[in-house]
Amino acid sequence: MAAVIGATGIVYGDIGTSPLYALEETLTEAGRFNHTAVLGSLSLILWALTISVTIKYVSIIMRADNEGEGGILAMFALAQRHCIAGSLWARMVVWLALAGTAFFFCDSLITPAVTVLSAVEGVRVLDPGLEHAIIPITVGIIVGLFAYQRRGTARVGALFGPIMIVWFLTLAVTGIQAIRADPVVIYAINPLYGIELLARRPEASFGIIGAVFLAITGGEALYADMGHFGKHPVRIAWFMLVWPALLLNYFGQGALLLSHGRFIPQTLYYMVSASAVPWLVILATAATVIASQAVISGAYSMARQAVQLDLLPRIRVLQTSATELGQIYVPVVNWLVCVAVIGFVVGFRSSGALLGAYGAAVVGTMLITTVLGAFVALDQWNWPKWIVALLFGLMFVVDSIFVLGNMTKVPAGGWIPLALAIVLFMAFMTWRSGRIELRAALARQAIPRSELEKLLAGAQRVPGTAVFLASTPDLVPSALIRNLEHNHIVHARLIILNMEIVRSPRQDAAHRVDIDEVLPGVYVVAARFGFMETPDVGEALKACRTRGLKVFMEDSSFFIGQHVVRARQLPGWRGLQRSLFARMQRHSTQAAEFFRMPSRGVVTLNTMVEI
Repeated sequence: MAAVIGATGIVYGDIGTSPLYALEETLTEAGRFNHTAVLGSLSLILWALTISVTIKYVSIIMRADNEGEGGILAMFALAQRHCIAGSLWARMVVWLALAGTAFFFCDSLITPAVTVLSAVEGVRVLDPGLEHAIIPITVGIIVGLFAYQRRGTARVGALFGPIMIVWFLTLAVTGIQAIRADPVVIYAINPLYGIELLARRPEASFGIIGAVFLAITGGEALYADMGHFGKHPVRIAWFMLVWPALLLNYFGQGALLLSHGRFIPQTLYYMVSASAVPWLVILATAATVIASQAVISGAYSMARQAVQLDLLPRIRVLQTSATELGQIYVPVVNWLVCVAVIGFVVGFRSSGALLGAYGAAVVGTMLITTVLGAFVALDQWNWPKWIVALLFGLMFVVDSIFVLGNMTKVPAGGWIPLALAIVLFMAFMTWRSGRIELRAALARQAIPRSELEKLLAGAQRVPGTAVFLASTPDLVPSALIRNLEHNHIVHARLIILNMEIVRSPRQDAAHRVDIDEVLPGVYVVAARFGFMETPDVGEALKACRTRGLKVFMEDSSFFIGQHVVRARQLPGWRGLQRSLFARMQRHSTQAAEFFRMPSRGVVTLNTMVEI
């Protein structure tokens, strides 16, 4: 039950606040207010939630968990397992994963801005004179939200879960009361009403579809945040509370509008009595703060996965729970996103102006998830091709329609997330291609491990244990070579430690390390960590002791080979890309901090590498 409450707070905050603006925006795009517009809009929202969230994400895509973890990069790791390295399919999977990750980060920048703004704008219902206070209040709430992240997802979920349960119950109760007044809206269950609306307004159909899409934003965060609580609590919360509450409230808003016979801006606030409006504004503001949490937590998970899969430079990741490995805090991501969100709030100044950019950021992630999901269903689940074609073909068609609908928003701000996604995609590609070139350059100047005995011959031995980090276990670590060149000594016992990131989220502790004594007193240790774990030298050495190799951090010296990259002068994009990679390499988190090595006893030896 605790996991269900936490999932309600963290996972469903984003999609749960869509009733604040989704139906209003859809009716605005529909143009003329009439019976057809209301029932058609409700029908489109109902079936969008059913197909894109209930069927696609909750029922199908959440099956693509990588040992409990979700999100684009967890699916990328699954899809890569059976790909032939260097093949066209392998390259396509990488490109799709990088593009999906870029879109998700854009979503993380816009969601807090649009959701919090949409709720704070409710103060206009209380007093139109408070218009000037909307931006300062929004910025203050956002700064407080990001400052609270350091306390961890568990504490945030424990605080936010009960609030969101109250929010969804409020949505359901107010919706039921309004439907009782005009139950004709129930007819909107028939999809023909949605088709009729689009047929009557063909010139506005894509704009209507783009507005309907706002009702399902948050589905991508649902999948990315799955690892925080597990798929079963997430599914229980959706079917038992979230989905029914959303549908009841949307239909209730429609019933209220039909009973009044006119369009009412900010309809949600008119579903309660005047005396209850201040409390609903406060509750809505709290709910939209929580909505931001879903994509913020997802951004942390996405950033760590990207680092572990070598798609981003090393960054500092802090564990916030002693029992749940998925609960983390990433300082650099937290504050960069915070600054960007404030920039969107101050720049756009209203939720209506941000909605075009919002939809464009989310739809790219959803479409790419469908394509990767189809690949996983064929390759990993071994589903019959006709089932994959039927289910994923339907989802692809729906996603493509939403893409076309959101393209109408490009002139009104939709170009911003597209431009940001391109910049992020190029940054990911720069790092990935640079790492490939760096490894190739290091391999050309490296000494194979078979030459190790000859290299150590004649070197003066000194007491103690030296641990050398090795990026490739078949090559002599560059730090060992530099140490022999400059100090002309070698410790009595040498451990060459390779920290490997595997394609599963977590590595079984019983199979954490493999130990091979290649020469007397010289050990090669392969330590494996999942892409959702933090590589830890202390944990690796502890695993060595369980396998009979007695080595302790306090009795060892640690040597790290730091690669100082120098980019060769080349014309055009190639030269610029190499220069950017060199800068990214220099500013990545140091290996000693990233691999949790002791602050004392670490020696860093530089190796100049030209690419």
